[in-house]
Amino acid sequence: MSLFVTLFADLLVAVLLTATIITSLRLSKRIGQLKGDEAALRSTIGDLMVATHNAERAITGLRSALDECDRTLADRIQSAQTCSTTLAGGVEAGEAVLSRIAAIVTGARTAPAAPRPVEVRPEPTVEASSKPAPAVAEGPNGERLGAAAAAALAMTERALARVRARAA
Repeated sequence: MSLFVTLFADLLVAVLLTATIITSLRLSKRIGQLKGDEAALRSTIGDLMVATHNAERAITGLRSALDECDRTLADRIQSAQTCSTTLAGGVEAGEAVLSRIAAIVTGARTAPAAPRPVEVRPEPTVEASSKPAPAVAEGPNGERLGAAAAAALAMTERALARVRARAA
């Protein structure tokens, strides 16, 4: 029996040794795969770190661009508010002028028109026609007012000349 027990023990040791060798080979293969995966993982981690760094730089750039846009927008809003205030003042002034003109026109329409007597003046001489033009108010419309006054004076002189010609 001792031969069977020894043989059985040797056989059991051989089977266990074979199982250990097979398990060791499998573990060795897995360790090799893990080392390959580790290298790929390190490469992936390095790529992620580079991408993170680039993203941080991009975020910094976007923040500075956002700050610049904010400043520009604030300046434009301030400028628009100034223009709006100026335009509002101009509109109010225009409405006031328009209401005054409307009041003048309404007053002129309702006032009775009385015929004016025609005054006959002696014929103007060279000295009279060379009278200086009426004083012109200084301002943005001064030239227009001067031209209108000169035209009115010329029309008056022509009308007087016609009246004198009819009277004679």
